[in-house]
This record gives sequence, structure tokens and C-alpha cells, in this order.
Amino acid sequence: MYSFPIVEPDPGHTKLRLSREGLEAIERITNPIASVAVIGPYRSGKSFLLNQLLSLSCYEGFGVGHMRDTKTKGIWVWGTPIELDIDGVRTSVFYLDTEGFESIGKSNVYDDRIFALATVMSSVLIYNLPETIREADISRLSFAVELAEEFYGRVKGQDVAFEPAKLLWLIQRDFLQGKSVQEMVNEALRRVPNTSGDKNIDLVNQIRDSLAIMGDNSTAFSLPQPHLQRTKLCDMKDIELDQLYVKRREQLKELVASIISPKIVQGKTLSGKEFVSFLEQILEALNKGEIPSTGSLVEVFNKGILERCLKLYNEKMATLDLPLPEESLQEAHDRSRDQVMQVFDQQHFGRHHAKKSILQLDEEMQKMYKNVILQNEYQSSKLCEALYTRCEDKMDQLQVLRLPSLAKFNAGFQQCNNSFEHECVGPSKTNYVQRMMKMLGKSRSQFIKEYNHRLFNWMFWSAESLYYNPVWHFIVATWETLVYSPILDLDRSSEWLGGTGIITVVALVQFDSFNSHNDSLEALIAKQNQGLINNT
Repeated sequence: MYSFPIVEPDPGHTKLRLSREGLEAIERITNPIASVAVIGPYRSGKSFLLNQLLSLSCYEGFGVGHMRDTKTKGIWVWGTPIELDIDGVRTSVFYLDTEGFESIGKSNVYDDRIFALATVMSSVLIYNLPETIREADISRLSFAVELAEEFYGRVKGQDVAFEPAKLLWLIQRDFLQGKSVQEMVNEALRRVPNTSGDKNIDLVNQIRDSLAIMGDNSTAFSLPQPHLQRTKLCDMKDIELDQLYVKRREQLKELVASIISPKIVQGKTLSGKEFVSFLEQILEALNKGEIPSTGSLVEVFNKGILERCLKLYNEKMATLDLPLPEESLQEAHDRSRDQVMQVFDQQHFGRHHAKKSILQLDEEMQKMYKNVILQNEYQSSKLCEALYTRCEDKMDQLQVLRLPSLAKFNAGFQQCNNSFEHECVGPSKTNYVQRMMKMLGKSRSQFIKEYNHRLFNWMFWSAESLYYNPVWHFIVATWETLVYSPILDLDRSSEWLGGTGIITVVALVQFDSFNSHNDSLEALIAKQNQGLINNT
């Protein structure tokens, strides 16, 4: 049997794609699956280490390269799984070899995808490091874990907890200077005191905090160099290797076997087909989603998304036709905010890093919303003031009609009131409604007073006697019929007829029919004058 690629780089060496050859071997497995992945810098001996764990020579197992370019491309799987009984469950264990990071001709984003994919896929993740633990190694691991957690959430749901692999720090060095490898790891991962509030130290501690999800699922192990002549390792038998190395290697095999467990996704083990399906989902999310690289700050990446989201919010709110009622404006804000938050959730990186960005995004949207509220108040005040002024002008015009008509005044009054009620909207409406009612009430009272006064003067009767005079009732009814007529515009005709002339014409036209219509006309006049009495 030999190894197969299951994930390969695309031609541009920036994204990953599946290789059906290796996946078909996995899909045939019906047992629960576990996987052991080795990750680390290129030329750090990952492929050789895997062959040692599988008890295979370089010519039987994973290909080992001694050239300057990396041998393994993408992620490879050893074609024959190791069958183990884990807690009474027959489990098929696959060993995965990954392309080393920091090699020539690759982007950081590509390395991060490899690291993150191995973190998601594996039950045991062996972090193979030469000599010591660098800050860059911690940063890369932290980023890969958070990246894996992020895209696991995008595939399975943000409310589904990420189940990380068991992490094994494997340090390949001969001397530890009095410290155990576990002490070295613990010291490297310990938070750095920051009493001065140094931002750089804050960033260092934030990286360590993001590894908290690994919890107690990590251990450390040291492995001495097998031989000084590393290029000849593949041709050496165990008897030729450093015997301390051989001893530690066997202990490492036992350790790996003791911490292996079936891969768990949402509380369930995975068969071969389910494992491949899960791998396809994660890989699609990794390739589809825009992600930062460890060479850039996550906050900078999320800041770019935040700015695009704020622009989206601003564009949505700019489409509103102001002014709007306050409840309608609030609904529009809530809708736009929900849509923007959904976009941010889809594009941002990292659950831990994103918390700060989410708060900032919400604060910035609230600031923008306050500006929209001020604009709405201004536009509402501007509109209602214009409507108020228009009605005020209309009432003033009705006050100075040459031929006053109560019916015409009432029609204009109602038109003003209705148009203001429907057209004046927004937060200023309440105040302007009060002003409007006060102005209309005052204008109506003044009109009725002037209306009676002008007619009384024309007829030379006292105001008290008019209400009891049937002739006056008849004249008022006739007056209103002719003055408020859609055909005759007597208000303009009055320029050459004069008020007395028109009354005379009206009296002559109607006198003939007065007696024949007396009964019905008196009822009409009584109704009209009752309205006048009520209004005064």
C-alpha cells in the first residue's frame, strides 16, 4: 500500500482542492474514523516522523525529500488505516502528512488553510517543531485554531461548539537545559504581565487567550535527533540510529495511541463517507471565505469588513424618503442593522477577535442612526412648516373675500385640515398639529364675526333682529347658493357689481319664487342659520 493525496493545491498555490484518489480509500471505511496529522515548518522531518510512527521505511511510506523544495504538496493520507479498539469501539486510524509552511513560492493564506484544515480534520494534531518554540509558532497555531473554529462554525452553525483535536507539541532537540518539554510549553504559553498597558504585549496575550479552546487537550513530548547525518536517515536501520531516539520514538508511539479517539462532529462519530462530506464542507468554506493571513493583524482584516458594512448601512438608510414617522424610521434602522450584521457575520474572522469589532460596528451604526434622526427631524419640521404656512395663507385669503361665503370658507378650512393631516409627517407633526388647530380656530372665529358684520351692514338691520326675520333667512340662503357656485364666480364679479348691487339682483331673481317655495326654503334657512348660531 502507499500514500494518496486527499487535498491538493490549485495551480496558483493559493487555495486547496480535493483529490478523489485518496478520498475514495477513506469513503470505503464504515468504522468510526480517527486521524493523526503532523503539521510544522517545511524540512522539519514530518514525513520521516510519520513513517517512524507507522514503522515504515522511506521507500514504503510517505515520500521524504532532501532537496530545498518541499516534497509533500497539500495533505496526503497513508492508504492503509490502523485498526484500533478505542473504548470498545473498532476505530480506523488514518495518518495525514501535510505540506510544510514557510516554504518558497507560497502565500501565507495557503499555509494557514493547510494548518486550519489539518486542525479541523484531525483527532490528534502533532505540532512538529525543531529545537524550540518561537513566538511565531504560537501565533501560527493560535491563528490556525481560530481559523478552524471560525469555519467550523460557518459550516455547522455559530452556536455549535468546535471540538478541537488533541494537540501534541513535539519538540525535536537533544538538550532542554534542565527544563522538561512540558515546562517549556507551559512557559511559552503563559500570559505576559502587562502593568504598563503595552499594546504589543496585549496582542501577545490575546494570541495566548485564543488557545484557551484547546483547554487540557494538549501535551508535550521531546524527541532527540535520530542521527547527525540527516540525509542518510532513510538508509539507516534502528541499530544505526541513536538509541535514545529509538527509545523515545517507541514511547511516542504509545503516547499517540493512548490519546487517539474517533473524530467527533456535533457529538457524533464519523464514518468514511461522513468524514469526506465534512471535509468537503470545510474546504469549500475555507476556499470561499476571504481570510487574513498570520502576517496581518486580524483586527485590520475585520476593520476592512467593518468599513464595508458601515458603507452598506449608510447606503440603505440613504434610500429612505425623509421625513418618516418615528416608528417607520426605527423599523428601517432595525432592518438595515440586521442585514448589515448578517453580512458581517458571514465575512468577519474569528469569534474572539470579532467581539470587539461587533461592538464597534454597532456603536458606529448608532452614531449614523442619530444623524439620520436629526435629518428626519429637520425634514419633518421643514415640510410641516411649509404646509402650515400654505394653510395660513389660504385662511388669510378666505378672510378677505369680496363676497364672504361661509360654505366656501368651510370648504377651504376642511381642505387645509385634511392636506395637513395627511402630508405633515415625522417627529414635528405633534407640535405643528397644535399650532395648526390654534390658527384654524382663530381664523374661523374671525371669519364668522366678519361674515355677520358685513352682511348686517349691507342690509341695515340690527344683528339681534336678523335671526327672527324670515326675509333675512331667505336672503342668506340665496346668497350662499349664488356666491358658492361652481358656475358663477361672483367674488370676481363683485368688482363691478358691488355688494349692494348683487344683493339687489339676488332679491329680484328670487322674489318671484319666494312665495311658492316658502315652506321648504324656510326649513333650509333655519338649518343654515342654526349652523351660524352654533359656530358663533
